[in-house]
Amino acid sequence: MNIRIGQGYDVHAFGEGDHVVMGGVRIPHERGMLAHSDGDVVIHALCDAMLGALALGDIGRHFPPSDPQWKDADSRAFLRHCNALIGERGWQLGNADITVICERPKVGPHAQAMRELLASDLGCEVDAISVKATTSETLGFTGRGEGIAAMAACLLVRA
Repeated sequence: MNIRIGQGYDVHAFGEGDHVVMGGVRIPHERGMLAHSDGDVVIHALCDAMLGALALGDIGRHFPPSDPQWKDADSRAFLRHCNALIGERGWQLGNADITVICERPKVGPHAQAMRELLASDLGCEVDAISVKATTSETLGFTGRGEGIAAMAACLLVRA
């Protein structure tokens, strides 16, 4: 096969703080994320999709929250590591499609900056990265404003 597909999902609850990080972008917000690392649901979901396409488990296997070295870590390091694993195995990212699920903060004003940062870290064109958002129409934990979720899918192609 000359292609592989992976999908990922991540969620973090809100906690104390004055910003959230999504797709590597620091977004002002009245709350922060409860997480061992920086709580970047966009990158965590994308890493899970990339690792899944390689059949290498999930982000928790590679960066366990029980390991103190990952406390407050910048998730962009996780992304670059996953991208290196892809290259080492003879693959490259074809494209990635990411959906953020939350009521607030609004993702739209930051989506292009996320796309640019992700593309930079992945060594691909911006048009290979899609970042979009939806609400859950006030239903469930995201609808009640208790946290943020993200889903990602990626396509790998033979390098």
